[in-house]
Amino acid sequence: MALTADPPLSVRVRTGTRGDHDAAQGSGYLDALASGRLPREAYADLAAQHWFIYEALEQAAAAMAGDPVAGAFVDPALTRLPALTADLRFLLGPAWRQQITAHPATTDYRARLGGVAAHRPSAFIAHHYTRYLGDLSGGQYLGPAIASAYGLSGDGHRFFVFDGVEPPVFRAAYRERLDAVDWPPAEADAFLSEVSEAYRLNIAVLHDLKERWA
Repeated sequence: MALTADPPLSVRVRTGTRGDHDAAQGSGYLDALASGRLPREAYADLAAQHWFIYEALEQAAAAMAGDPVAGAFVDPALTRLPALTADLRFLLGPAWRQQITAHPATTDYRARLGGVAAHRPSAFIAHHYTRYLGDLSGGQYLGPAIASAYGLSGDGHRFFVFDGVEPPVFRAAYRERLDAVDWPPAEADAFLSEVSEAYRLNIAVLHDLKERWA
């Protein structure tokens, strides 16, 4: 009897984390923002937590840029920290940095990024995949909804705008790149496990925000 080949890694990660994805979407916090049911300060708080997360993730990207596997996923077009800085300056004013604080779940998320994503290629790609492909998927619907709900036109929601990137084309190319990675089974499994951990950390951040604002 012929052995059945494992499905491509991009298929395994999508099917294996579908429940995690649904849990993140089901937190209710993002829906409340998208419909304008929360104060504008709640959106600024989301941007602040993103700033802390992407600062750590993009520091890991700088550390991984020269890696023969992970480096292929590092793309300057994805960098979000300058956009988040501009958003927070617009939303909170020139002293924005003194006004933002990482919530406990965000601090845990940063610790995980610093602990594994800057040192292990499969872990870096797991967090990179979870954040940026999410931004280029559901984020492309969330961004315009938030802009409409809070009267933002360009300034204040630049985080959601990827200049020069066509999301469907980029997502397809990213998944092809993921499928081309030649990991042994144990490393592929570690990647899938870390994607689930990334979702868990993200859900915890949304829970903190919901507890604070909803």
